[in-house]
Amino acid sequence: MKNQHSNQLLLLTFATLLISTSGALGKFIDLPTPVIIFCRSVLGALFLFIFCRYKKLNIKIKSRKDIPTILLSALLLGTHWVTYFYALKLSNVAIGMLSLFTFPVITALLEPLFTKTKLNPIHILLALMVLLGIYILAPDLNFENTYIKGILIGVFSALCYALRNLILKRHIHKYDGTVLMMQQVLIVSIFLLPVMFKRDISNIQSQLPYLIILGLVTTAIGHSLFINSLKHFSVSTASIIGSAQPIFGIIIAFIFLKEVPTLNTFFGGSLIIATVVIESVRSRNK
Repeated sequence: MKNQHSNQLLLLTFATLLISTSGALGKFIDLPTPVIIFCRSVLGALFLFIFCRYKKLNIKIKSRKDIPTILLSALLLGTHWVTYFYALKLSNVAIGMLSLFTFPVITALLEPLFTKTKLNPIHILLALMVLLGIYILAPDLNFENTYIKGILIGVFSALCYALRNLILKRHIHKYDGTVLMMQQVLIVSIFLLPVMFKRDISNIQSQLPYLIILGLVTTAIGHSLFINSLKHFSVSTASIIGSAQPIFGIIIAFIFLKEVPTLNTFFGGSLIIATVVIESVRSRNK
């Protein structure tokens, strides 16, 4: 049982690392944000469909009662992606990712409204630690520039992401995580299709390699692993462990985009990693 828990914890951490690539890719890809998300969704849906066929997974929605919540969670996912990438474009990878990571706090506060679980004071404490880490990480803000807009949009993105995870949680024991993710990105693709006729996509061919990485590594593999982790962890636990994403994202941005982290980044990042370690140990000893 302990070994199985460790394996699931390792997979969740790996999923966190893969999803973290979205920050650098979102900042780097030179296309309008809705176009990036459409391409991400289409490519993700294609890769996931091929995998589902290979594994002979049933990709159909099993009950009409499931349609409204699967549709709603997909729209929340699409809104989360679009607003998150706008936040990245308006600020930088660090600010965009860190503002998004108010979502563990939002998740911990909202989860009792969606499940039979009670509000856990430990989750509140850990979430506050994450917020403190984010506060330390954030640079001094000039309210006349776009950083404040990036943060506000990032927090709204966090709300959409938290709601999506909580709604999707009710389906995770009925559907395979890969199937759920395929259904969601397919729905997002359909809703964003009109943007391909309204935005400039003249340089899409030069951006295709990065879009493929975003669609395959970040979306198809990373998010499928994260959804599957909800079978073994509460949404709050998965969210708090996933708080390592900004650290991974800042490191990736430093390597590939030459965004140099400040001393505050190390202090705030250490605090966030501490919450990840605490929650990992706590969930293991349940």
